[in-house]
Amino acid sequence: MTHSGNVDQDDIVRARNVLLASGRRTPREEVDAYRVLAHVSPAAYLPLLAKALQRLSYDTGSGRPHVACLALREEAVAAARAIDPAEPARADVLYEALDACQRELYAQGRRSEGLALRAEMLAVGRAQARLSGDSRVRGLRDWAAALSEEGRFAEAADALTEWVGALLPHGPNSGSLAWSILEWIAALDAAGRSGEALDAFATLVGLEADEAANDRGTMACHLYSLIGYAHLLDKGGRGEEATAVRQEALTVLTELAATGERRSWSGHQASFWAVLLPFSGADSERQPSGEPHFPSGSTPMLWTPDVKQSYFDSRITLRERVDSLAPRAAEDPDQHLAELVRLHRVLTVRSAVYWEQRTHLFAERVRPLFDEGVSLAHRLSLQDPADGPRTLAGMLIDRSTFHTAAREFGPALDDFRQALSHLGEAT
Repeated sequence: MTHSGNVDQDDIVRARNVLLASGRRTPREEVDAYRVLAHVSPAAYLPLLAKALQRLSYDTGSGRPHVACLALREEAVAAARAIDPAEPARADVLYEALDACQRELYAQGRRSEGLALRAEMLAVGRAQARLSGDSRVRGLRDWAAALSEEGRFAEAADALTEWVGALLPHGPNSGSLAWSILEWIAALDAAGRSGEALDAFATLVGLEADEAANDRGTMACHLYSLIGYAHLLDKGGRGEEATAVRQEALTVLTELAATGERRSWSGHQASFWAVLLPFSGADSERQPSGEPHFPSGSTPMLWTPDVKQSYFDSRITLRERVDSLAPRAAEDPDQHLAELVRLHRVLTVRSAVYWEQRTHLFAERVRPLFDEGVSLAHRLSLQDPADGPRTLAGMLIDRSTFHTAAREFGPALDDFRQALSHLGEAT
């Protein structure tokens, strides 16, 4: 059945001529043509219209969204929803249209609407999974990330438990397994499910150890997982186990300092480090009530645009607070030095995450911050002999992992050994 009676025949002819003409068509010309022809033959042209609207919504040449980006993406969603449910291609077209639209909604701060579209994406993914028999549900990971940002950690943990459970039988070759386990650990920990979080971290450590031993993964990622696991064990009051895990980390780092990686790798290990660094407890900022939660355990690629912007913009305020507090900490260290150390550590972590995302020269951008943090912690260890040495150890471990990410394994080992000495764990 067609609807050509509702459309001017001249418009139909012009639309077909645009699509049949030789030469390059503009995205606007395509959209106008498909809008007309979708009334004539919806089965053929609604999918094409939905995709053309998405192309028009963002100018790849200028790298800027169209002034009517959201309206165009909402129209794309409407076109995709209008496709006959019996059409096999409908699910993929609808999912892509929903995905593009939710990103723009989040970018404009319309979080509840963005979350609703992610729920619809998940429903599409579940329907596809039922048909295919594949338990890896598309949209589940994005849904979990959105729930975490809303502070709905228990739901996020349940979603990621399902997601990781579907990935595990496929092993590391599934691509996102290690990254998904990191997200799962963070959600479990935020939900207060510390036992499950530790079990999940043990799974990650085992995975990274096996990958490194068989030259399928980096020793650096194995090291970062061990250090993160030790932190969580300490947090859970399991200090003896944490000490043993740090000794394992020392063994790995000693080999790295002696021989380097066993084979050449791309830079993904630095991204892995940048995800684990905030989770290690170094980012202790508390979000005001009612604001979206800064994510933990996930790459910024998964963050919603508004949260990402807020997280990175916060570096400016943090720098101002650190600079303002520094002279007061010098005058009255008992009152202000510990807070200065904490704030400086947050600034360092957020700067490291920001620059690692933007340049392979990130090390030069953040090296002074890690050095300043260690210097401040040295002052605190002298000022507060009871708790200061443990804080210093944490700063040294942070800088050790930074050196590792920058492939400076000798300095990394030196820092790590100093940290163990301050913890009373040197051998």
